[in-house]
Amino acid sequence: MKRIEFLKAPMDIATMQETVSFIESRIEQKQFLQHVVVNVAKIVNMQKDPVLAESVKACEVINIDGMGVVFGARFLGHHVPERVAGVDLFHELLAMSAKRDFPVFLLGATEEVVSKTVEVVKAQNPSLNIAGYNDGYFWDDEEAIVTKIHESGAKLLFVAITSPKKENFINKWQDKLGVDFVMGVGGTFDVVAGKVKRAPKWMQKAGLEWLYRVLQEPGRMWKRYLVTNSKFALLLLKSKFLTR
Repeated sequence: MKRIEFLKAPMDIATMQETVSFIESRIEQKQFLQHVVVNVAKIVNMQKDPVLAESVKACEVINIDGMGVVFGARFLGHHVPERVAGVDLFHELLAMSAKRDFPVFLLGATEEVVSKTVEVVKAQNPSLNIAGYNDGYFWDDEEAIVTKIHESGAKLLFVAITSPKKENFINKWQDKLGVDFVMGVGGTFDVVAGKVKRAPKWMQKAGLEWLYRVLQEPGRMWKRYLVTNSKFALLLLKSKFLTR
């Protein structure tokens, strides 16, 4: 994998298969690996949030999740072969874990959503070892959750909490989690549990997933995406034409 810097954010140029193979080899070697994905919103937020930026930069693997970032990086001259979407990587890693008998822990979302996610992924991967799971409402006692994860014996931890909370939580507690691999997966559990629908494939490839979200929840999402996408476009133009 090749690491580049894009709009002050480090990220790795890698395919899905390269990413899965690298993670699998590190777990085999029992070398701790912290993973994160970056999208348009995260890159924009990193510009003004030094704690989030530091949490992202601390990760050993930083995948590009979001066609906006793929297109933007290409616009600035970087060769990016494909997007490695967090939700797709989540499923690939679960399939790999089922084959290798790597126990996993799922953390985040509501109790209803995370329990439904466990049910769905077990149906998809019958041999998958779910070492444990917990909802994402534990902030009054983070250390108790860290202990629960450590004592579960899990090798992989997936954290479905919004940014920047999940990145900062992972970075803060990584040495005490007792896992070999940890990945923030944002709203993935909501998708897996059927609470939120993903955009059609053609919209994903065209970089229009944001528009699909707006159409689903116009009252809540239109302003967020309008502001974030506009800031991202300005960052791109400034980097392209004003930074020499």
